[in-house]
Amino acid sequence: MSVDKDTFRKTMGCFAAGVTVVTSVDAEGRPFGLTATAFSSVSADPPLALVCIGKESSTHAQFAAARVFVVNFLSMEQADVSQRFASSGVDKFADLDYAPGELGAPVLAGTIGFAECRVVHTYEGGDHTIFVGQIEVGSANDAMPLTYFRGAYRSVSEPL
Repeated sequence: MSVDKDTFRKTMGCFAAGVTVVTSVDAEGRPFGLTATAFSSVSADPPLALVCIGKESSTHAQFAAARVFVVNFLSMEQADVSQRFASSGVDKFADLDYAPGELGAPVLAGTIGFAECRVVHTYEGGDHTIFVGQIEVGSANDAMPLTYFRGAYRSVSEPL
């Protein structure tokens, strides 16, 4: 027996998650991406991270074909960027400040950090695909993260 979708979402909503935008490029070099909270570190040696992408996402096939991705960790001031990348049918990169990373995928400006990954494994995960990437380039700064908790963006207070 398992829980229904509503119970699942309510239960998982109890876990505060950092908000990321995962980006890559297609075979023609066109950038694409989506907002994701289903991200986790996996291993320090080798440095691995994973992101889960819904199979019904308009970018799932593009991520499945891509061999690299960037996890952009959004800052508190980037809720609008999160909403843009969570939308369908819009040019997500129009008037957005970004640059190609060392692996060629877009690194967004203004984030609190990023991890450029090369895909090393993919796994079936129900209605998602789990992409595991080896982190080849990473960067971090001291800005505060954008978080998502119980269905809304939240801010994190500085520690005492």
